[in-house]
Amino acid sequence: MAFEKKTEQASHYRHLEKMSVVELITNINKEDKTVPDAVEKAIPQIEKLAEAAADKMLMGGRLFYIGAGTSGRLGIVDASECPPTFGVPQGLVIGIIAGGEKAITNAVEFAEDDKEQGWKDLLEFDVCDKDVVIGIAASGTTPYVIGALEECKKRGIITGSISCNPESPVSAAADFPIEVVVGPEFVTGSTRMKSGTAQKLVLNMISTTVMIQLGRVEDNKMVNMQLTNDKLVDRGTMMLMERIKMVDYEQAKELLLKYGSVKKAVDSFLK
Repeated sequence: MAFEKKTEQASHYRHLEKMSVVELITNINKEDKTVPDAVEKAIPQIEKLAEAAADKMLMGGRLFYIGAGTSGRLGIVDASECPPTFGVPQGLVIGIIAGGEKAITNAVEFAEDDKEQGWKDLLEFDVCDKDVVIGIAASGTTPYVIGALEECKKRGIITGSISCNPESPVSAAADFPIEVVVGPEFVTGSTRMKSGTAQKLVLNMISTTVMIQLGRVEDNKMVNMQLTNDKLVDRGTMMLMERIKMVDYEQAKELLLKYGSVKKAVDSFLK
């Protein structure tokens, strides 16, 4: 039986060019509302992968995302946001995209079709069995991703996958597959839409959960966030004032800038 891609099935909507603007955005929104329900069904799968990733990272491992096109870009976005949000070092969470940096903003023809290149790209970061590699592929059939995961498994590297078709080849290649089946896209085959949204939600869940497990959040606050702009300095100052009741805004800001994070400032003040 041939593998069926639900992500490529015909849209439930016809003659989009005849719809008014309000009809278009209303129908897109109607489809988008189905995505969280699909993600919810995958929570048991997401839990297993998040736990495996946290365990490895607590032992000094890293988290890799690898994908092509929209999927690859989503992995890079999530990885790039971990250092400023949680104060972890660059290189703890790494996003890799087929076609390299150029592919972040421009399509690189046939990059996703090279089954050997994904593993080669991972080797540039000295990937090893301490790490976790998550392949992201909406269709679940991307050779670049599948090849990378297969090579990882041969070497005892824990793997996960995020796809939007059931029982896909990328799921078969992963130790911890996640399948968020969102069905046909509003524009037939345009997986940057519901599939991309689903992948983004899952990535949010995995990275945020892992970072909390690593102790990068206290209560509900980003106490380790990097102070990269005035907005974050102000947010950190207000956090510090909540934690240390006897300081005013200027004192709290001075402490924050001196120690570089809310957590370090609080720890120093309480010593």
